[in-house]
Amino acid sequence: MPVSFPNESPQYRAARNELLQAEMNLRDQTERVAELRRKLPPGGEVREDYEFQGAEGSVRLSQMFGGKPTLLVYNFMYSPQMESACSGCTSILDALNGQAPQLTTRIALAVVARNPLAKIREYAEERGWKNLPLYSCADCAYNADYHGEKNGEQYPMANVFSRGADGIVRHFWGCEMLYGPSGGEGQHQRQMDSVWPLWNILDMTPEGRGEWPPLPAA
Repeated sequence: MPVSFPNESPQYRAARNELLQAEMNLRDQTERVAELRRKLPPGGEVREDYEFQGAEGSVRLSQMFGGKPTLLVYNFMYSPQMESACSGCTSILDALNGQAPQLTTRIALAVVARNPLAKIREYAEERGWKNLPLYSCADCAYNADYHGEKNGEQYPMANVFSRGADGIVRHFWGCEMLYGPSGGEGQHQRQMDSVWPLWNILDMTPEGRGEWPPLPAA
């Protein structure tokens, strides 16, 4: 590699070049995974036009698209049975709030939680979330049907839906790694890595990610 930094040793450069090759391989694999995802055949038709509670009142899933062909729904782990909101979800949504204005030029976005809407919005105000479309799914089966909840326990989940020219809403993709083999200690907690800047940035540091869970900044 033509790149070097002041006072680095030959040992450092050799190890860094090996790491660089691994980084490029990871980038190529990421592209292959994204291509496989895009090539998925049509997913299952949504069997119910779920009704959520939003800032403007009752909203159906089909109405969340807002004229876009694609809708991403994030399940925020925050239910009446929980003393506080999930710190991991909070960290993800802190970042998503900043990206929402750019994302919503291409796709529709929704964040749903089991708590009543007033409770969700109260927490959102504390966190400064001004760009996230927030909804309560307290009165519908969406959470259970799309694996954001099981036996009342909340799970982090992202689902993507598509709406065709025929108006039919179908499930396109959901992050399923939480439900698969763990792949090693702690791996089952990392299904949202690709949308989580916190851990991706910490991976660049000597200290690494540290202990689970990350705590949101006050």
